[in-house]
Amino acid sequence: MSGDIPEAIAGHPAIRQWFGFETEGRVAMRSGKVEIGQGINTAFIQIAADELDVDPLRIDLVAGDTRSTPDEGVTAGSRSMQTGGLAIRYAASAARRALIGEAAKLLQTRTDDIGVVDGRIFVNGRESDLTYWSLAAAVDLDQPVTGLAAPKTPQARTLTGKAMARIDLPAKIRGGAYMQDLAPEGLVHARVVNPPSPSMRLVDVDEDALRGLAGVATVARDGSFLAVLAANEFDAIRAAEWARGHCQWSAAGAAPADPVAEIGASDAEFENPFELGNVEACDGRRFATTVSRPYLTHGSIGPSCAIAQWLDGRLVVHCHSQSVFPLKRSLAGVLRMDESRIDVVHVPGAGCYGHNGADDAALDAALAARAVPGRPVRMQWSRMDEFTRAPLAPAMVTRAEAVVGEDGRIAAFDVEVRSAPHSRRPGGAKAVNLIAATHLAEPMTLPPPAESPIPAGGGANRNSIPSYSIANMRSRTRVVRDLPWRTSTMRGLGAFLNVFAIETLIDDIAAELERDPLEFRLAHAGDERIAAVLRRVAEMAGWPGSADEGAALGLGYSRYKNSAAYCAVVARVALDQTIRVTHAWACADAGEAVNPDGIANQIEGGMVQAASWTLKEAVGFDGEEVITTNWEAYPILTFAETPETAVDIIARPELPPLGVGEAAQGPMAAAIGNAVRRAAGVRIRALPITRDRLVAALA
Repeated sequence: MSGDIPEAIAGHPAIRQWFGFETEGRVAMRSGKVEIGQGINTAFIQIAADELDVDPLRIDLVAGDTRSTPDEGVTAGSRSMQTGGLAIRYAASAARRALIGEAAKLLQTRTDDIGVVDGRIFVNGRESDLTYWSLAAAVDLDQPVTGLAAPKTPQARTLTGKAMARIDLPAKIRGGAYMQDLAPEGLVHARVVNPPSPSMRLVDVDEDALRGLAGVATVARDGSFLAVLAANEFDAIRAAEWARGHCQWSAAGAAPADPVAEIGASDAEFENPFELGNVEACDGRRFATTVSRPYLTHGSIGPSCAIAQWLDGRLVVHCHSQSVFPLKRSLAGVLRMDESRIDVVHVPGAGCYGHNGADDAALDAALAARAVPGRPVRMQWSRMDEFTRAPLAPAMVTRAEAVVGEDGRIAAFDVEVRSAPHSRRPGGAKAVNLIAATHLAEPMTLPPPAESPIPAGGGANRNSIPSYSIANMRSRTRVVRDLPWRTSTMRGLGAFLNVFAIETLIDDIAAELERDPLEFRLAHAGDERIAAVLRRVAEMAGWPGSADEGAALGLGYSRYKNSAAYCAVVARVALDQTIRVTHAWACADAGEAVNPDGIANQIEGGMVQAASWTLKEAVGFDGEEVITTNWEAYPILTFAETPETAVDIIARPELPPLGVGEAAQGPMAAAIGNAVRRAAGVRIRALPITRDRLVAALA
């Protein structure tokens, strides 16, 4: 197979696995990637409509449904456009060529004479009586994509590269499009009763008394897994609250008093080392920094939800998982059944990038639904469940050291990362990674989490290698696996803190050398695409900004995973009674910009999320127990605190699309940290950057 063919086509080689034309005037399109707010469904439809020469409104997309769509793994890592988008492009191109090939035979002409306008066949500009739909029955769509695919040149595309209204927004605005909105006939409501801390297990509960509560239909228990079911949702809520007050739990395990300090002091063995050149051999002036972040939670606006139904020995689960096929395999492992008897259907949830509670809620729903076969069971987590039971984003400590030679250039960069694990998604029967599986009467042990090496995208070490032109670089990682809290992926993984470490150290070096931070970065760019986003964002922000007292601009840059989108950010921070980001500007280069508006939305959302992480967010513990269980205890950026933002996209239609969904987080954090340093004259290295920490540093 040619190296140019998208990898998803290898596992799903036939045109019919991607496209169908069975319904008159409609195009059926299937994708294994799912919509989680990033706008990929809209972009995929743009790509397909461009290749097929049809109105985008004719395309009916089914995404993330194990009954009918390709298995494209997990929608993660900002790879949907690079993999799923290109697969759609190639498959649509092959479908068009198969259909016009049949038209050419029937019309006894060359394929070069055939044109298509919205699915209608033209010959040398004159419309025939043929359409895609009249041809479809005679065309073999089981043939391989690779034999026919010939995507259009960038110059021939008419839809990609232009803004197109999001196809998913109308239903979401009207209501009823989210997982949390589904209410099939005969619905039973369920609530799970969780232990107060991770290692606790259920010792005893009066199940008869629980069943006797008003409105309770039944109770589902398997070991320490306990759920209450009721026809009325509020009855289920009240019963779960009663159970939490009457359950007897085992004692909690030990936990460090200061998790961040525990991680920072770890002497775990180095994993996934990466080295370019020889860092140890470099001489010159040395600069170093050590930065940290606490545990974070996803803070999804809508707590996790799933609906499960058992029918004739089969299980159907509707949920907002980002990995429906791996989840299907994991459910099969937990439930000890053949995966062919399980179907998982994606329905959009109310916001998350990464491994939140969606997969766990799906297993909870399946376990609860066994108590009422034939009835759909809606498992809705509470806000407290979401805070205490979903995987957390790991706390991290990153040390960065640089050597500057006599020529004023950085000769070496050495980064050492310490972190709890970043990757524990459900991955099949041998990597179940679902919390209820550990609570069953026959519990399953979660496998040790694995961390990816940098060439594969990385985990804790993601973006721990600067993307500048530096001759000698090294990255080493210590993964701390013996902590009691379950951690997994959150948007950007280790890139958020690692970019913060690298980019704040670069600013510190520039300050010591009395160099402008922008000019210092440009001197190390080594790639015109890096220089272009830096120059453009500086122009947008009016770098270096005015000398307003108590306010300053800060700059941050990275290329996400050193292989995806380039992104530079300038943030303006004002210091008064609070630390506030008033304005933020970003410039991104994501290669081919299929939908520039969608890219801008992703960058803007990433900037706002990163501002919240950088200035506010931290999970608190009392021993093992998570004590941040509501928004008061876990504040996030409010609408009133959201900065004015501006995003510019450098479009390169001649180049492949690059992942952009996680590109802004690290640069935004660094820009904020650097702005605070320029405004206050002190460096805050422990996130979040709070007023108390700033006052302490100034003192």
